[in-house]
Amino acid sequence: MSIPFELPADDRESSPYTGYTRAHWEAVADGLLTAAWRWSTPGGALLDLPGRPSRSGVRSDGLEGYARTFLAAAFRVAGADGDDPHGWLDRYAQGLAAGTRTPGRDDTESWPLILDHHVQGQPMVESASVALGLRLTAPWLWKHLDDGVRDRTEEWLRGALRHTPAPNNWYLFPFTVAGFLESVGRGDARTAAVRERALELMETWYRGEGWYADGDGRAFDHYNGWALHLYPALDAHLGGDTELAARYGPRLRAHLEGFALTFGGDGAPLHFGRSLTYRFAASAAVGLGALTGDTPLSPGTSRRLASGSLRYFLDRGALTDDGLLSLGWFGPHEATLQSYSGPASPYWASKAFVSLLAPAGHPLWTAREEAAPVEEADRVLALPAPGLLVQTTRRDGIVRLHNHGSDHVRPHEGEAPQGDDPHYGRQAYSTRTGPTAAGNLADNHLGVEVDGLSSVRRRIHPLGAGHGDGWGWAASWHRPVFAGGPPMVPGLRVESVTVAHGRYELRVHRVVGAPAGARVTQTGWAVGPEEELVSTLYGLHGWSGPAESARAPQGTAYTRWARLPRLVGQAGGTSVHVCLALLTGEEAPAELSEAVGPVVVDGAEVEVVWGESGMRTRIAFDPVRVSHEPG
Repeated sequence: MSIPFELPADDRESSPYTGYTRAHWEAVADGLLTAAWRWSTPGGALLDLPGRPSRSGVRSDGLEGYARTFLAAAFRVAGADGDDPHGWLDRYAQGLAAGTRTPGRDDTESWPLILDHHVQGQPMVESASVALGLRLTAPWLWKHLDDGVRDRTEEWLRGALRHTPAPNNWYLFPFTVAGFLESVGRGDARTAAVRERALELMETWYRGEGWYADGDGRAFDHYNGWALHLYPALDAHLGGDTELAARYGPRLRAHLEGFALTFGGDGAPLHFGRSLTYRFAASAAVGLGALTGDTPLSPGTSRRLASGSLRYFLDRGALTDDGLLSLGWFGPHEATLQSYSGPASPYWASKAFVSLLAPAGHPLWTAREEAAPVEEADRVLALPAPGLLVQTTRRDGIVRLHNHGSDHVRPHEGEAPQGDDPHYGRQAYSTRTGPTAAGNLADNHLGVEVDGLSSVRRRIHPLGAGHGDGWGWAASWHRPVFAGGPPMVPGLRVESVTVAHGRYELRVHRVVGAPAGARVTQTGWAVGPEEELVSTLYGLHGWSGPAESARAPQGTAYTRWARLPRLVGQAGGTSVHVCLALLTGEEAPAELSEAVGPVVVDGAEVEVVWGESGMRTRIAFDPVRVSHEPG
């Protein structure tokens, strides 16, 4: 699709994979800013972009437009050492003066006050972007403001220090505000306390291997990169804080060891977790690692991932005809969104422009692009800390994520079926497919049906993960819960194991405590009829017949209408169900019946022999054990 602003010509010499250079990044930033500023209020304090309002209301949405685009402008100008050919900073200075003049007032320009997250919390989110933008551009913007504007800005920002954030990555917003205030000589005991509080919480959320939970519980998603790593690591970099850099730098490096493998051969990030309308913000951690040096990736690989992600969305309709980022994935897509998303929410994508803090002579921009990890070889990587299993195939460039650990259920919450979230509850996600909408048949789901009601998976309990040469596994258990009747069946439990081998997925489930007459259903990947993808399921044990083709009329973020394979079997007491799943972009995949040989189920043990390699996979329950050895 055409991009509604001009970009430089592709440079296939220095960037053979994407054609994008630093000049492209600057041009995209300028194009996005130019389009967004057409919707500013006269004083420039609010950018009231068109579209459905968020639950926070249009004034908060207007602040969001100012703050999130300011972040893009700040990275753009700071990365050019203050060069501002389009005069962005003058506009943001004018808007800052207007927005902070009478905060909370119901007029054309005034910013909303920052209050507790459960009262009027969204401005706290935006305060971090304002503060970070001011910190990045301090020599050229803050330094030249009138004292009155600086004082008013500080007072507005301090609302973030006085009020309660949401119990997750939000604690990094006042942390970022405090960091800015201290950087311009306006710190005090409160800023120090706010920063200490956030850093202490980060320690409780860190699970190892470079992965943070987004608050107490087990929510692992893109917030790791664009929030939980970005804010503290960038703060340490900007402040020259060697102690913080020594703590957060190695964690960022460890995160990128696995996260770099989650970008598809077409540049796509995984369609997994919430706030996916932030799109190419998924590359923020990649750019940050290249900037600070805390990365296992070469500069050419880092640029290939970041530029690939940026171009992926620009080439696929993420921009409206007038150059605005739409609410969705490619174009608008309601099922992708959360209620907190408003017209300017997609501009958290601005975080990807952290790459521009690397100056023109930095190796990130001067090195020749190199292949992405997915383009080098087939890989299977277990991430035990978050309970995830990454599976990639070089020939079609698809990355699959098998989820046995991320559920977005907080410790104090029950497992009500009404809280089922397609972006966390599915067994698997990929760079080429999205989950079906909540009102459609769930993809990649093992459901237990009791009295005509089908279960959902809420809280996920990891049972381990591991990998070897060309294979890997992850396991978990959950309590099925039901809507429209009794919420649960006492004693009912599902234990699940995924084994990835090449492009195939062996899915094994043990259902315990099912009442007589219960059924189980297993679905596969949802794909559109016009997509060049194959999605199949092949039943190996515990199913009543071959897979049928089911429909998801609401489609996914990738296709307006989708179909998905489904297996059906009988359950009662304890039963074991085994199948093979496949998602591939190859033209002529082998029959799944040829992928495996004999399958033996003996009580709580399953043994499968793989057809091509002759490898023998053994899976045992009580406790879960997985081996993969020559036959």
